[in-house]
Amino acid sequence: MAFSTNAGSGPMVDMNVTPLVDVMLVLLIIFMVTMPPTTYPIGVDLPIPTINPPPPTKAEPINLKIDAGGNITWNGTPVLLGSLRDQMQIEADRYTDDKQQPVIQIDTDPNAEYDVLAKVLAAAKNAGLVKVGFVDKG
Repeated sequence: MAFSTNAGSGPMVDMNVTPLVDVMLVLLIIFMVTMPPTTYPIGVDLPIPTINPPPPTKAEPINLKIDAGGNITWNGTPVLLGSLRDQMQIEADRYTDDKQQPVIQIDTDPNAEYDVLAKVLAAAKNAGLVKVGFVDKG
């Protein structure tokens, strides 16, 4: 609203737009309420339920032990660090789904070098094995 300071010097020439805005807002609300909502069909391919689902295959965990000298054993069998990634790649290729992969349980000696553990973890990551855990002796 515009207020004029010149009272009585002449007619006010500013247009009062408040009723126009009120009418436009009411019309906008009427159009929004009466307009039907637009819907778009989305095709969803749902799985077909089966009566007997296949039993989940549980892979045996892989026990890796790293001793203080940097030696690695795979389920009790000594393994060289260079051939460890190939052996892990064979295990990763055996399972197509990450959920079915075996868990790698790493047991380290408290005096073991961290560098050996880092190389074992890098080999597991490069092979595509995602389930890695650490054995707690505590």
